[in-house]
Amino acid sequence: MADTTTSTTQEPWIGLRSLLLGRDTAAIESFLDGLSSNDLSLAISRLSDDEQRELFLLLTAETAAEVVQQIPDAQAVEVFENLDVDRAAAILDELPSAEQADLLGDLDAEDAAAILGRMDPEEADDARRLCGYEDDVAGGLMVTEFLEISQESSVEQVVQDLRANAEEYSDYDIQYGYVINPAQQLTGVLRMRDLLLARGGTKIASLMIAHPLSVRSDTPLDALIDFFDSHSFLGVPVVDPQDVLLGVVQRSAVDEAASERQDSDYLKSQGIVGGEEMRSLPTMVRAKRRLSWLSVNILLNIMAASVIAFFQDTLAAVIALAVFLPIISDMSGCSGSQAVAVSLRELSLGLVRTNELFRVWVKEVSVGLINGVALGILIAIVAVLWKGNAYLGLVVGSALALNTMVAVSIGGIIPLLLKRWNIDPAIAAGPILTTITDMCGFFFVLGFASLMLDRLV
Repeated sequence: MADTTTSTTQEPWIGLRSLLLGRDTAAIESFLDGLSSNDLSLAISRLSDDEQRELFLLLTAETAAEVVQQIPDAQAVEVFENLDVDRAAAILDELPSAEQADLLGDLDAEDAAAILGRMDPEEADDARRLCGYEDDVAGGLMVTEFLEISQESSVEQVVQDLRANAEEYSDYDIQYGYVINPAQQLTGVLRMRDLLLARGGTKIASLMIAHPLSVRSDTPLDALIDFFDSHSFLGVPVVDPQDVLLGVVQRSAVDEAASERQDSDYLKSQGIVGGEEMRSLPTMVRAKRRLSWLSVNILLNIMAASVIAFFQDTLAAVIALAVFLPIISDMSGCSGSQAVAVSLRELSLGLVRTNELFRVWVKEVSVGLINGVALGILIAIVAVLWKGNAYLGLVVGSALALNTMVAVSIGGIIPLLLKRWNIDPAIAAGPILTTITDMCGFFFVLGFASLMLDRLV
């Protein structure tokens, strides 16, 4: 007889499905507590829509919210789409404000509006306000659950407030209190250690760290990354132009957003558009997202292949050229991809502007000239050693050197042009670069070979 414990450990959805049949909430919660985040996501993904709905109906809203925080946002959105509005609203009420805004922003607009209408009014107002910010700025990353302290309070008053509202504050990440004046403006930061060790009658204004660092609500993600790289803070207060305290951005939220952006850019570069894809999505939805980009690539590749068709007689006469075509295409493409990566990074950091095409071109073509000549010499030596024909080496070496300069020039400039035209360079730069470098590489090799055909055959 198979070992059930081993089976449910290796395939946790089996154990979860079995517990769902018994509808034993305590046993289900205990089982989920014993799973890692990865195993939890895996187990939920293997449940049917009905089983997922049953699971999140059996769990308390608080426990369901803890589960939602451990699974990917795309998977959480699928879960909420399967729930009725009241249940979805109850679970969202238990989530941190930043997580509420992220999930509501990913849901269908009608579903999000219906859920907001059933949420706690105060929670719903905070969520609506956060949804108004872009995902990659301080306002979109901040939480509104933080300890706000009046500068006119005494230590005793603050401690009494903490005790009276212990249940509410238990969900907060309280290591610092943020001190405000009567106009709700940020005036200082208070360390909990200083609060606990001070006498009860001491005024907060005398304990706080005055004039603390803060960021504006429109501060972009890259600036936040730089901020936390430069300061060993766990969080930073977010203020509006009038210094009114709005929320707190935590270091962990910035790290997570940076990681998600890298994942998103990678998916876009591979032609996965329309949002994060998971295999639990409907097959037709996934196929449509991929096909929209693959169909464009067919046209681009036909354009590149047409160059070979034009020089087919030359290729037939010197079949050795067929060996070097993919090498030259691939090496040039790699050089161009390096240039694309640098331009994308500089654009994200604000180190280059979209009108600085000439400056970027000069910088890249200088590198391309050096690398192109070096790579051209190497491939020429290979050609001569293989076929004993110096003219073949001259053809492939010159083609690779020239195409490398073309590739880095295009790779450096294309992201700037796409950004200027409001096209996401992470999606389009790669395919455009590949097509151009393939076409030019094939043209240079076969064109030079046609000019020297009598010395190659």
